[in-house]
Amino acid sequence: QVQLVESGGGLVQPGGSLRLSCAASKIAFTTYTMGWYRQAPGKQRELVATITSGHFKKYADSVKGRFTISRDNSKNTVYLQMNSLKPEDTANYYCNALAQYGTFSEYWGQGTQVTVSS
Repeated sequence: QVQLVESGGGLVQPGGSLRLSCAASKIAFTTYTMGWYRQAPGKQRELVATITSGHFKKYADSVKGRFTISRDNSKNTVYLQMNSLKPEDTANYYCNALAQYGTFSEYWGQGTQVTVSS
């Protein structure tokens, strides 16, 4: 059974930093685009950033210049470095895996909470 396990969330002050990790298991990691999405209370889930197996990256406009997505294919892990955090970044952050080829295949993690508050 495929598992995506997020870690690294928590409470941080505005302007602070956090690094999220997502470890994938039982998945052909290098054939998936990995991504981070977030959902704040009362709002729809939104894309934060994605990275292909070839390390092509895409970011939401709201996080460009502050967040960096990366992946380590040897560890089946994707990261999200979040700097200059703002209160509006507060949300539950979800890891996503989307197959790049062939039959549609998509997986989600359980989420990790990020709270930005003084």
